Amino acid sequence: MEALTAVDWTDPAIVESLLIPWGLRIVVAILIFLVGRWIAKWLTGLSRRMMTRGRLDEMLINFLANIVYLVLLVAVVLATLDHIGIQTTSLLAIFGAAGLAVGLALKDSLANFSSGVMIILFRPFKAGDYIEAGGTAGVVEEVRMFATMLRTGDNRAVIVPNSQIYDGTITNYSTKPTRRIDLVFGIGYDDDIAKAKQIMADILQQDERILDDPPPAIAMAELGDSSVNFNVRPWVNSGDYWPVRADLLEKIKLAFDANGISIPYPQRDVHLYQIEQTD
Repeated sequence: MEALTAVDWTDPAIVESLLIPWGLRIVVAILIFLVGRWIAKWLTGLSRRMMTRGRLDEMLINFLANIVYLVLLVAVVLATLDHIGIQTTSLLAIFGAAGLAVGLALKDSLANFSSGVMIILFRPFKAGDYIEAGGTAGVVEEVRMFATMLRTGDNRAVIVPNSQIYDGTITNYSTKPTRRIDLVFGIGYDDDIAKAKQIMADILQQDERILDDPPPAIAMAELGDSSVNFNVRPWVNSGDYWPVRADLLEKIKLAFDANGISIPYPQRDVHLYQIEQTD
């Protein structure tokens, strides 16, 4: 420290031998970093386009593109440090020694990364699928290195850690082309059972979105406490599930009302008894 303070920094020879070379190194290092980062982005975009031409899944493309960019950026940083004069070999050794401690501290992040790799490999869902996983439900937008991006039905962005998705139960509502709608309708005990079944069958037959194969099913489910319950189970294309379900509920309710079929609700009869007291 005393040697540095003793140096006459106003001496032109000192400036020429120390400051100018170091200044040039720093300027060139900055240029290496900026140009290298641009090249990393360009190569990442190129790899993304090649994977798109290869018709890979969009979710896989985004995941691999993020990894490619991260690896290239690390290489650019190492090249920048090496030009400045920092021994990257010893630096890598230090990073390797610290990696164990960092890995233990970031074990949850590493678990998310490994879960993301497993999701990409086994592909339980793809971008655009509607899933229920990790305690939430939504449309898959992207699987990143540590988390999966979901979009809910009311257009909220939900970020779910990959480990919560892969370690739990995944329900994919989009993987199959068809779905069954499960509805339960109850009628009163005094109502005409055959007439009620015919009304529901006619409504199902009139809806062109309901599939003929497999055929819709209407069957008595149970004799409830206050109603005779029927299971109504038509099959539809997955994209028509919610619109058809809503339409059936409305149409069957209106048809029952128009034909005098009641839909009872739980009732309780209370009987009061008066006990005469005798002296």
